[in-house]
Amino acid sequence: MTSDRWEWAAFKARVDEVLCRFVAREADEFAAIDPMLGTVAERLEAAVADGKRLRAAFCYWGWRAVGQPDSDALVRAAASMELVHAAAVVHDDLIDDSPLRHGRPTTHVALRGTVGARPDADAAARSLAMLVGDLLMALAGQLFATSGLPAAYLARARPLWAVMARELIAGECLEILRTGVGPDTEASLKVIRYKTAKYTVEQPLLIGGALAGAGARLREGYSAYGLPLGEAFQLRDDLLGLFGDPEHTGKANADDVRGRRPTALLAETWRLADDAERELLNSLLGRDDLVGEGLDAVREVMRRLRAPDRIEDMIGARVEEALDALHELDLPAHAAGGLTALAHSAAVRLS
Repeated sequence: MTSDRWEWAAFKARVDEVLCRFVAREADEFAAIDPMLGTVAERLEAAVADGKRLRAAFCYWGWRAVGQPDSDALVRAAASMELVHAAAVVHDDLIDDSPLRHGRPTTHVALRGTVGARPDADAAARSLAMLVGDLLMALAGQLFATSGLPAAYLARARPLWAVMARELIAGECLEILRTGVGPDTEASLKVIRYKTAKYTVEQPLLIGGALAGAGARLREGYSAYGLPLGEAFQLRDDLLGLFGDPEHTGKANADDVRGRRPTALLAETWRLADDAERELLNSLLGRDDLVGEGLDAVREVMRRLRAPDRIEDMIGARVEEALDALHELDLPAHAAGGLTALAHSAAVRLS
């Protein structure tokens, strides 16, 4: 992809190739330390095998919108955003005890067989998964630093990595602390803003812009576009988590309600529910055996109260806000087109 025309499949293929080669090499070096590490090394490669590569794309267009040309070195730097995401996913699945991701066992579940029949096998597998996530985050910094971009460019963007990590971890902590607490829509939106929106859209854009030397006005525009769009992305994810087809989402439908996570969907349902509906929800939410009829009952309450419609409205309003902010920026036509297409890809999807 060397022209100004945005070709999503071609870009994704470039990012996939970078990640595959880099992580395969690092996994080989890791496994070479001791034969027992082989199955752990396999999880490093599995962690980056799938993905939409949205975060890399936002970083790429954060660079291009400044007027910089297409660059293989920039694609390598942008691909590091996907390693941040891979690390976050491994840790998030571990925290939430999620069994599936992309239709396959999550890292801590897959590693269960690695530790054999020892009494602490579950804890050992979870510990290994935590370390896989830690290593993926370290590899993200390594890929970024060795991308091939000039050192002065990298120095401009490096401080944003600390911000991205701080905000991501703050969001994850807030989700843990708010789980099981009384549902509150504003509090839920704050969780998704820090846990997902910032590292999915805003920070990759800002990092790409910093690499390219973006000015203050453009950086402000990136945030005005990125934050509402990142929230829309996660709101869509919450809807898909409960109402989506697992064949497309690759995740179990019951995860959010079984874990009583502080989603805006649950918060809006609770806000709209009467006493009888809240009593029913209280009897179902948080149950480990929430499947079949119980899960359908939760969905039915939500549909009756039109809570999914409320979330759809919130998604639409945020996409509109993001696109309005984008249109106020004086961007090259190809960059405006790329970021417009990304807005629709992030908010309108099946998985």
